[in-house]
Amino acid sequence: MTLDEKIAQLYGIWVGASGEGAEVAPHQHDMEEPPSLDELLPDGLGQLTRPFGTVPVDPALGAVSLMRTQQRIAAANRFGIPAMAHEECLAGFAAWGATTYPVPLSWGASFDPGLVRVMAAAIGRDMRSVGVHQGLAPVLDVVRDARWGRVEETIGEDPYLVGTIATAYIQGLESAGIVATLKHFAGYSASRAGRNLAPVSMGPRERADVVLPPFEMAVRESGVRSVMHAYTDTDGVPSAADEELLTGLLRDTWGFDGTVVADYFGIAFLKTLHGVAADWADAAGTALHAGVDVELPTVKTFGQPLRDAVAAGLVDEKLVDRALRRVLTQKAQLGLLDPGWSPVPTALAGADLSDPQSLRGTVDLNSAAHRDLSRRLAERSAVLLGNDGTLPLDRPARIALIGPQAELPTAVLGCYSFPVHVGAQHPDTPLGIDLPTLRQALVAEFPGTEIVTVAGCGIDDTDVSGFAAAVRAARDADVVVAALGDRAGLFGRGTSGEGCDAESLTLPGVQQGLLDALLDSGTPVVLTLLAGRPYALGRAVEEAAAIVQSFFPGQEGTPALAGVLSGRINPSGRLPVSVPRHPGVQPSTYLAAPLARASEVSNIDPAAAFGFGHGLTYTAFEWSGLEVHGAADDGRAVTGTDGEVELSFTVRNTGARAGSEVVQVYLHDPIASVVQPVQRLVGYLRVPLEAGEARRIGVTVPADVAAFTGRDGRRVVEPGELELRLAASSTDVRLTVRAELVGPARQVDHTRRLHALVSGTPEESR
Repeated sequence: MTLDEKIAQLYGIWVGASGEGAEVAPHQHDMEEPPSLDELLPDGLGQLTRPFGTVPVDPALGAVSLMRTQQRIAAANRFGIPAMAHEECLAGFAAWGATTYPVPLSWGASFDPGLVRVMAAAIGRDMRSVGVHQGLAPVLDVVRDARWGRVEETIGEDPYLVGTIATAYIQGLESAGIVATLKHFAGYSASRAGRNLAPVSMGPRERADVVLPPFEMAVRESGVRSVMHAYTDTDGVPSAADEELLTGLLRDTWGFDGTVVADYFGIAFLKTLHGVAADWADAAGTALHAGVDVELPTVKTFGQPLRDAVAAGLVDEKLVDRALRRVLTQKAQLGLLDPGWSPVPTALAGADLSDPQSLRGTVDLNSAAHRDLSRRLAERSAVLLGNDGTLPLDRPARIALIGPQAELPTAVLGCYSFPVHVGAQHPDTPLGIDLPTLRQALVAEFPGTEIVTVAGCGIDDTDVSGFAAAVRAARDADVVVAALGDRAGLFGRGTSGEGCDAESLTLPGVQQGLLDALLDSGTPVVLTLLAGRPYALGRAVEEAAAIVQSFFPGQEGTPALAGVLSGRINPSGRLPVSVPRHPGVQPSTYLAAPLARASEVSNIDPAAAFGFGHGLTYTAFEWSGLEVHGAADDGRAVTGTDGEVELSFTVRNTGARAGSEVVQVYLHDPIASVVQPVQRLVGYLRVPLEAGEARRIGVTVPADVAAFTGRDGRRVVEPGELELRLAASSTDVRLTVRAELVGPARQVDHTRRLHALVSGTPEESR
């Protein structure tokens, strides 16, 4: 291959599929005037950026458009190599008419990696069926400051939860033949003050023990084939220029052999935002040397600037060859280099391609089975934060449904769902999917109940003139359902989402004022939240009759929420992020050292109103019968620094209805050579139980999970006392096991064991 042909495989172009089934057209965006396909195609093309996720297009016609473009790309270059097409898939395939699923924060709230894996496989099959090859998901950023707008895209504030749920998602997506993409590598969520694309102030130990473990787990266990670098710089080094991160750690240590792709415009940002590159050629060479293989979304630095730099001897052509080998290997894995490759995707197999318009409506990306998956995850991720016995509602005669989320169809959608991300720019185009409002869901859930609806205020406006009508409606009702939360959007057009960071964790606009007015009405208030981040809820923590938290639960979210209120669904979600008691205590997560807790020398109490892992149900569970296998006389578990602790106990549903307990295993290390968090999650298991049913839970905790980064920068398992906390949440410990690790301090590496294994068997089978 010539140099031009090599480089052509290392960049993409942002396009939009044709609604008429014609070839794709370059997307006009505000970052750069795109080149034409005629200019690019003789040398080949590496990537097509978001053909379905740029403009609304019927899925069948979009598939025809992509197919015709691939035919043209392959025919135009000497080797007949087609492009890889990538799309967003953070809350489902981001295409018009595709099922919208709960956002990743809801995946975390489900504590159910198995269901997340099934969902991801369904998303992947839809993408693959229309000719897409790569999905830009999942996000493995660990929440460090809930003011960050992209919290909704994360899985939570605990590295172990993030790693296990993300790994399951990747396994599902990859099982469908879609290249999953880990992002954002690494540290994006730790930006100062929770601001999007801000510098990261983080030491190497926090990076190693909090930020990197989810990525490490995914690389080791998921089969992931792509990684996207982060926009941010850490201690002055941008991720796109960090050879130690992208090559030394990711490839040389962890053994990753896929592609590293740029976050959109991230290579150019080395010049324009970070100031570590003098010009476009310098930016290209810096990123390529660090280990970035593909420039997205559109050719900029990897085009003529890179050609000139190689020709001038400023960039070694071997770096181009290295990236090219990775790209072509991936294309070979996808069958794109096979002699018999066909551009016709499975969704169009056997179709009459001569008349694209006849295919309109023939490709279903929102099947009943996929809607059912979205429903199941929405139900499983709803978190009952508090309840004084008001829930479930017992056929009230009149419900006052009050709040800005009451009649907003898109209240259940995150920033990267198609109707919000793209559809908002096309207001005259139908949404493409059914989005029942919370009012509609309550009407269906409570037949015979009068539902009186008052908005009271907008999501983020300052108008309080609607409060009086809201309070009147509340006083005349048997119960108030307050419908509050966020509006997802991009770059300031919402209260949650990319570029929609919050100054504090007060509810947006005047919603807290509305909530307080409702609490003063004298009618019981059930607070429901459709949001992208946790918020401080003020008086409601103590005074609301009940609180139900749902994190943008997707198109089936309002029926799921209504089902929780009626009792048709027994809530079983658990918090993947803490709910703060006060709005101004960020950054603050449960994963904190003792100094981060309340003390007598500070007037600020960062304690959460509801801690990580918290969630109530409509039944009760009893934990009993703890046995520590091979325990010492004093009951301690004693094992070597290379050993493991085994224990078991019984969980019984002592209530009158079926429900699910989420068993959580936390590690507390009271004395270590460097400061440790008070506790951290090392294992968990969702345990469904019928009324009266019991399961014997077995837990095996390898000493490896106690490892941390020591003073010399190497990971170590130290001898000493530990405490294993068997808990229903980080704030609700049910059983405690004292353990001691004996023997020499032991260095471990990326081959260490990552999981405390938690399993359950029916009690009667013991």
